[in-house]
Amino acid sequence: MTSEPQLQSLLEKASEAGAQRALAHLGLADESAAKDMADLRELLSAWRDAKRSARKAVVEWLVRGALAVLLIGLAVKLGLGGLVIK
Repeated sequence: MTSEPQLQSLLEKASEAGAQRALAHLGLADESAAKDMADLRELLSAWRDAKRSARKAVVEWLVRGALAVLLIGLAVKLGLGGLVIK
Protein backbone atom coordinates (compact mmCIF):
# COMPACT_ATOMS: atom_id res chain seq x y z
CA MET A 1 0.00 0.00 0.00
CA THR A 2 1.26 3.51 -0.80
CA SER A 3 1.59 6.02 1.96
CA GLU A 4 -0.04 9.43 1.83
CA PRO A 5 3.19 11.38 1.01
CA GLN A 6 3.88 9.02 -1.89
CA LEU A 7 0.33 9.44 -3.16
CA GLN A 8 0.63 13.23 -2.86
CA SER A 9 3.89 13.14 -4.80
CA LEU A 10 2.35 10.95 -7.48
CA LEU A 11 -0.63 13.31 -7.83
CA GLU A 12 1.65 16.35 -8.10
CA LYS A 13 3.74 14.69 -10.82
CA ALA A 14 0.64 13.65 -12.75
CA SER A 15 -0.92 17.10 -12.54
CA GLU A 16 2.32 18.76 -13.61
CA ALA A 17 2.63 16.39 -16.58
CA GLY A 18 -0.98 17.15 -17.55
CA ALA A 19 -0.38 20.89 -17.30
CA GLN A 20 2.75 20.59 -19.46
CA ARG A 21 0.80 18.65 -22.11
CA ALA A 22 -1.99 21.24 -22.07
CA LEU A 23 0.51 24.10 -22.47
CA ALA A 24 2.27 22.24 -25.29
CA HIS A 25 -1.08 21.64 -26.98
CA LEU A 26 -1.75 25.40 -26.83
CA GLY A 27 1.72 26.19 -28.14
CA LEU A 28 2.81 27.76 -24.87
CA ALA A 29 5.45 25.30 -23.75
CA ASP A 30 8.49 27.09 -25.15
CA GLU A 31 10.66 29.76 -23.53
CA SER A 32 8.97 32.62 -25.39
CA ALA A 33 5.53 31.72 -24.02
CA ALA A 34 5.69 34.31 -21.24
CA LYS A 35 6.47 37.07 -23.75
CA ASP A 36 3.73 35.80 -26.04
CA MET A 37 1.21 35.92 -23.20
CA ALA A 38 2.33 39.44 -22.26
CA ASP A 39 1.92 40.51 -25.89
CA LEU A 40 -1.54 38.97 -26.05
CA ARG A 41 -2.58 40.73 -22.85
CA GLU A 42 -1.28 44.03 -24.20
CA LEU A 43 -3.14 43.48 -27.47
CA LEU A 44 -6.35 42.64 -25.61
CA SER A 45 -5.97 45.74 -23.45
CA ALA A 46 -5.45 47.91 -26.55
CA TRP A 47 -8.54 46.35 -28.18
CA ARG A 48 -10.63 47.13 -25.09
CA ASP A 49 -9.34 50.72 -25.05
CA ALA A 50 -10.20 51.10 -28.74
CA LYS A 51 -13.73 49.77 -28.20
CA ARG A 52 -14.21 52.12 -25.25
CA SER A 53 -13.00 55.09 -27.29
CA ALA A 54 -15.22 54.16 -30.23
CA ARG A 55 -18.28 53.89 -27.99
CA LYS A 56 -17.49 57.23 -26.40
CA ALA A 57 -17.12 58.88 -29.82
CA VAL A 58 -20.43 57.42 -31.04
CA VAL A 59 -22.25 58.66 -27.95
CA GLU A 60 -20.71 62.12 -28.32
CA TRP A 61 -21.80 62.32 -31.98
CA LEU A 62 -25.31 61.16 -31.12
CA VAL A 63 -25.61 63.80 -28.40
CA ARG A 64 -24.32 66.50 -30.75
CA GLY A 65 -26.74 65.39 -33.47
CA ALA A 66 -29.66 65.37 -31.04
CA LEU A 67 -28.76 68.86 -29.82
CA ALA A 68 -28.47 70.12 -33.40
CA VAL A 69 -31.89 68.70 -34.27
CA LEU A 70 -33.31 70.24 -31.10
CA LEU A 71 -31.88 73.67 -31.95
CA ILE A 72 -33.15 73.48 -35.53
CA GLY A 73 -36.59 72.46 -34.27
CA LEU A 74 -36.58 75.30 -31.77
CA ALA A 75 -35.57 77.80 -34.46
CA VAL A 76 -38.37 76.59 -36.75
CA LYS A 77 -40.88 76.66 -33.89
CA LEU A 78 -39.91 80.24 -33.03
CA GLY A 79 -40.16 81.27 -36.69
CA LEU A 80 -36.47 81.95 -37.03
CA GLY A 81 -36.23 79.90 -40.22
CA GLY A 82 -36.01 83.12 -42.26
CA LEU A 83 -32.71 83.97 -40.59
CA VAL A 84 -31.21 80.69 -41.73
CA ILE A 85 -32.78 80.31 -45.21
CA LYS A 86 -32.44 83.34 -47.48
